[in-house]
Amino acid sequence: MKIAVLGTGSWGTALVKVLLDNGHQAAFWGRDPQQTEVIEKTRHNAKYLKGVELAGDLEVTSDLDSAVLGAKVIVLAVASQAIRSLLSQLNAALISEDVVFVNVSKGIELGTHQRISEIVHSFFPKHKYVVLSGPSHAEEVSAGIPTTLVSSSASRGAAELIQDVFSNESLRVYTNPDVIGVELGGALKNIIALGAGISDGLGFGDNSKAALMTRGIAEIARLGRSLGASSATFQGLSGIGDLIVTCTSLHSRNRRFGMLIGQGVPVEAALKEIDMVVEGYYTIHSAYELSQIKGVEMPITRELFRVLYEGEGARESVKRLMLRGKKHELEEAAEALKIWDLAE
Repeated sequence: MKIAVLGTGSWGTALVKVLLDNGHQAAFWGRDPQQTEVIEKTRHNAKYLKGVELAGDLEVTSDLDSAVLGAKVIVLAVASQAIRSLLSQLNAALISEDVVFVNVSKGIELGTHQRISEIVHSFFPKHKYVVLSGPSHAEEVSAGIPTTLVSSSASRGAAELIQDVFSNESLRVYTNPDVIGVELGGALKNIIALGAGISDGLGFGDNSKAALMTRGIAEIARLGRSLGASSATFQGLSGIGDLIVTCTSLHSRNRRFGMLIGQGVPVEAALKEIDMVVEGYYTIHSAYELSQIKGVEMPITRELFRVLYEGEGARESVKRLMLRGKKHELEEAAEALKIWDLAE
């Protein structure tokens, strides 16, 4: 089938390669005509994913109408803050109601605090929606290194369709009905990965990173539950799985950005040096505001907001985290506390 991938970054490029390898016809859209012309001629996206050849039935275009015309699946592979603008440019008359929208970006919209599914449904309320997420670097997926993802949708049929479309011998796709949890896991883990980078930049060790990741998934799940997600999802691929890979790999732009902050590089200079969208930077702002609205305690997110948006020192924020009031590790688990109550 024809599948349109909108967004010519590294992840969009890797997914186009998967689709071509799986025998699909791919339309690869980017807003920069010069970039798409180079990709069309060379069959390489040297700017974002060097050394990866895009061989197969491929159309590369900067014409949005041409990209989506006749497509059965539309993959949204632009930065989360650009999703609304992209959707507003789509010609709905060219998109039949059986088209499935697939989101592969990981973020929460600034200002509205909406997840990508909510934005897509506001433009295309009758269409089925899937979020494809999980522990995956474009560099490794494009190289055929074994990877697992999760396809999540309110529609089982749509989730399984996307599972079939992307699965092959090096990419295994699971399904999950918890769209809220999968979207939030993918978005919020970038916050903790950024924090892990700051920890590395400050010269802290493995103990610090293990603590950050463990307490990070706890506050991710806390906000997720308040928004209707299942706790179990955060123990899966789009939760702890994505958290591990993003917090530990130098492929992670969120971690690399955090390392620069920890080393004392100013925020704007660090963003410029990464030279790609750092989703966690924006997600921290949205998630912090959401936590205030929902009354959910997210101490790591709060301190990262202070560092990135209020000019607080990273070491001072770490000290505040360590000197917070004493807590029970499983304070949300009433049954765990009952064990002590009964014993005493």
